[in-house]
Amino acid sequence: MRRDVTLREVAELAGVSSRTVSNVVNGYANVTERTRARVVEAVEQLGYRPNVLARNLAQGRSGQIAFVAPYLDTPYFSELLQGIIRAARAEGYNVLIDQTDGDPEHERMLISHGRSRLLFDGVIFSPLGLDQRALTDHHPDLPLVILGERVSQETFDHVGIDDIAASRQATEHLLDLGRRRIAAIGDQPYPTGEAAQLRTRGFREAHEGRGVAVNEELIISTPRFNRADGAGAMHHLLDLPEPPDAVFCYSDLVALGAMHVLAARGLRVPEDIAVIGYDDIEDGAYSNPPVSTISPDKEMIAKTAVERVLLRIASRTPPPGLELRAPHRLVVRESTIGRVVAD
Repeated sequence: MRRDVTLREVAELAGVSSRTVSNVVNGYANVTERTRARVVEAVEQLGYRPNVLARNLAQGRSGQIAFVAPYLDTPYFSELLQGIIRAARAEGYNVLIDQTDGDPEHERMLISHGRSRLLFDGVIFSPLGLDQRALTDHHPDLPLVILGERVSQETFDHVGIDDIAASRQATEHLLDLGRRRIAAIGDQPYPTGEAAQLRTRGFREAHEGRGVAVNEELIISTPRFNRADGAGAMHHLLDLPEPPDAVFCYSDLVALGAMHVLAARGLRVPEDIAVIGYDDIEDGAYSNPPVSTISPDKEMIAKTAVERVLLRIASRTPPPGLELRAPHRLVVRESTIGRVVAD
């Protein structure tokens, strides 16, 4: 078994003290470039790997960050979590996971304490039960990064995509296909439904930009973005005197529930009703038909969130909150354009 190289061995090879090696490894600035270069060369030559756990303990840290989401059975969050774990592990951090079920008291408890009273050094948090005002009341000593559609208010970082632009793009895709009676499933007109409200705004803007009137009875509210809500909303839409000819669903799970009902009631997708989703979860690519969707760059969201929370953990003075946008793209599949037959 290969023996671990010690800090002292690196120091001896570089001709410096162990303290100097520690300063270089931990990124401290009080080392000359010439000395830093010698230490780096010795580290690479010996294959030295810092003891991350010992370093964290010496700095009063746990070496753990928390990922907090409302529902872990939602594929979007489980796929996002994989990227967060990869990014954190690359920096020597473990990830603790908590599910809030959207309970505002549980969410408030998680952000009301400073890091010294918690098992983790910082939080990547996708809130559901707390509104904007409650989020700004988080403990000032807690490194916090918020996911989803919130505003940072300069006390935490926010990482997400442009929900308005993405929803406008999804709706424009349906309009460009000639669909004119387009429904929207997933609106949430209450204080904690910011993401849904922004998607509804993008839906409206697309209609306005194409000069097509929005039919208000086709905007359906749902408590969650899941299959059951999508199915229930689709039953309601099909029972209208004039059902829609296309549906923009605020998540792929909603789209899958809607398509299940369409198939059960003998309707074809997309010939009778086109369907587009949101999130680009893996299940959507393997449904029948595969679901057109808005694909957020989940890997970039995860990487950016980890980078920002670790920066806050390492900073003696908390940096100002930033609004950070990850890219998104429209993924067109058979649920809107039908099967493409190659020549």
